[in-house]
Amino acid sequence: MTREVSTQIEIDVPRAVAWEKLSDISLAHNYVPGIVKTEVVSEGTRGVGASRYVYRNAKTYIQETVVEWDEGSGFLIRLHKGDKPAPPFRAASFRYQLADTGRDKTLFTASLEYEMPWGALGAWLEKKMEKTVAATVRDVATAMKLYYETGAPTTAAALQAYKGSLR
Repeated sequence: MTREVSTQIEIDVPRAVAWEKLSDISLAHNYVPGIVKTEVVSEGTRGVGASRYVYRNAKTYIQETVVEWDEGSGFLIRLHKGDKPAPPFRAASFRYQLADTGRDKTLFTASLEYEMPWGALGAWLEKKMEKTVAATVRDVATAMKLYYETGAPTTAAALQAYKGSLR
């Protein structure tokens, strides 16, 4: 069964400005917590088929390939490693979606869609991961907001400080 975890956040930049950054798939390490490097591995850098490796350290990476592209609004990327899905998933994808709010601001929706393997064991693991997955999706959206508004890569400390200011 496919599960979807989504969050929304308002970014204080016009959608065209947000799209300019979002459509550059080489920038993920600036706003995805835990990613230290992004390497584009496809010939094209935009549109369906554009692909990147996102690294958690010097050797550990996940491949992300664009499977849907909506010019000016967003895209869907498949998370995988070669022909196999990104562990621990049977299938996983991440949707980045932008919408105008009518106030020169942008509503950003981040969604992780995934399916777990292993039957009952996978269902148990999914339940254990539920809060962590939701927090990760929220952190991606929040870090993206910070990066898009300031132009500075979002560090773990900046993300924590921002989240602390909301309490």
